[in-house]
Amino acid sequence: MTPLDLFGLFAVILMLVFYALEKRHHIFILLFSLSCLLGSAYGFLQGAWPFGVVELVWTVVVGWRWWRERPRSSSSSGGPQA
Repeated sequence: MTPLDLFGLFAVILMLVFYALEKRHHIFILLFSLSCLLGSAYGFLQGAWPFGVVELVWTVVVGWRWWRERPRSSSSSGGPQA
């Protein structure tokens, strides 16, 4: 098994684990997005650019979902609380 194969295996295992944990905490959504980015890098590095492109799209989709679901602090609302 080459180092590139190990990298790909690592990326896919992380994707699986963080996908399974998404409902537990919003940070796992972000980590899933980052692991999709690793999967995309693996796809491009091994020469399977369609896989790399699809994983890059998944990175954006999941990252956007994290952005929508992350908790927002009440102090970022812009004004004093009444």
